[in-house]
Amino acid sequence: MEQARRVAVTGGSGGIGNAVCAHLAERGWQTYALDRAPAENSPSAFVEVDLLDASSIERAVSEIYADGDSPVSLVTSAGIVEDDVAAEELDIDLVDRVMGVNFRSVFLTNQAFGRELLARGGGGIVNIASMSGNHIVNFPQRQSIYNSSKAAVVALTKSLAVEWGPRGVRINALSPGYIDTPLNSLKKHMHAGWNEGTVLGRMGLTSEAADAVEFLLSDRAGYFLGAELLMDGGFSLR
Repeated sequence: MEQARRVAVTGGSGGIGNAVCAHLAERGWQTYALDRAPAENSPSAFVEVDLLDASSIERAVSEIYADGDSPVSLVTSAGIVEDDVAAEELDIDLVDRVMGVNFRSVFLTNQAFGRELLARGGGGIVNIASMSGNHIVNFPQRQSIYNSSKAAVVALTKSLAVEWGPRGVRINALSPGYIDTPLNSLKKHMHAGWNEGTVLGRMGLTSEAADAVEFLLSDRAGYFLGAELLMDGGFSLR
């Protein structure tokens, strides 16, 4: 019997991460949700982790590989945003927190899981970035650090692709537009403007993001390396 493919998903208990875990589990993947608390009724094995702590990430990697020696792909979905704060008023602690969760944790998890993939002959990594990184500046909400952190994720993805691609680790980024996540559901007062600005006239679904992640991890995307797959319903075209 063919061994199940394995994938670790940061932020796997909520939003896009939870959808990715459910989607891949349905397709036979063994999934590990890396987060601070487990999601209800999740098909994934829960691994508690502090994504700002390198030693916590290393423990999570060890725990997952204690469960089996086959390569573990990675999807980095954890992320936060400053809640509409003018740049001149940003507290440095908030800057550090947003950059920590959105970029530092991506580097640390890419590094830790990447080492194991390199040692085992390769595998796949998908970093969740955002259309806000390189394609638009969100308006009217002010989120200069979130935008900057997502641009950094794309740059990191491209840099690691050049380093690791020849050694079998295929790494790409997915940049979603406005997705109907539990976090965005708290901002219903902004939905009309988001929808109006999107060519397709609606927000994206977490299931659509999960489909895109599956594609980037699959052999069908075998010639994708260091790519940024933009899925924004046409928002950046306007």
